[in-house]
Amino acid sequence: MPSAEINGLTIGYEDRGSGPVLVLVHGHPFDRTMWRPQLDRFSRTHRVIAPDLRGYGATTVVPGVTPLSVFAEDLAALLDRLGVGEFVLGGLSMGGQIVMECYRLFPERILGLVLADTFPAAETDEGMAGRNAVADRLLAGGAEAMRRYADEVLDRMAAPYNTHAAPHVHRMMCATDPAGAAAALRGRAERPDYRDLLTTVTVPALVVVGRDDTYTPVADAEAMHAALPHSTLVVVERAAHLPNLERPAEFDAALAEFLRSPVRPR
Repeated sequence: MPSAEINGLTIGYEDRGSGPVLVLVHGHPFDRTMWRPQLDRFSRTHRVIAPDLRGYGATTVVPGVTPLSVFAEDLAALLDRLGVGEFVLGGLSMGGQIVMECYRLFPERILGLVLADTFPAAETDEGMAGRNAVADRLLAGGAEAMRRYADEVLDRMAAPYNTHAAPHVHRMMCATDPAGAAAALRGRAERPDYRDLLTTVTVPALVVVGRDDTYTPVADAEAMHAALPHSTLVVVERAAHLPNLERPAEFDAALAEFLRSPVRPR
């Protein structure tokens, strides 16, 4: 796997195929391998780039607080290093919120948005307290706390009936460094509200959600679809929070159709 020294970090990433560029941003607490089915499928028609975010996978762990803007700046710097100007940008869950932050910071580079199992609202007071409490728990308990957390949330990440996806999802979560996960949780707790931003998006957007997602339910996806001026909504049946892994054929069909559609003028 290639890596690059950027912003004081070693960033690990996948870079496969050639053609129009598709960039995929993983969620929490995962790594670039959550996009394995899409890397395999879309690298036949596109150049697909999937980085490990700071604190995850093969990328340097930076303790403390990692705001979404820092993740976005890392991504922009990596794409600069790789000589990528414009691209379609997709992300799932926290990755989708990073995608929204990227659109806030450098919309001129983005040809289309893929927002999967995510939501644009700022964190509630209760949510902020909850994220910081989990961060405290992971830092105090280390790898064992990360494993217990993975056990607790696995059935919400990948629905229990999707047994084929669960082992990979569980491995990714258990392998995540607690300090990296905690820094992201603290930064995500302080994220801005992107709902107004969505109404200004001038490029096509694909909104995808698993029918049985309890973290970001279908109602959240419907609200994003309504806010985005040029969007398509796809609900993936028999999937929870990770439809790209739980139902890759259905997810990929929706993404392929989106990528085939012409990019609208800005």
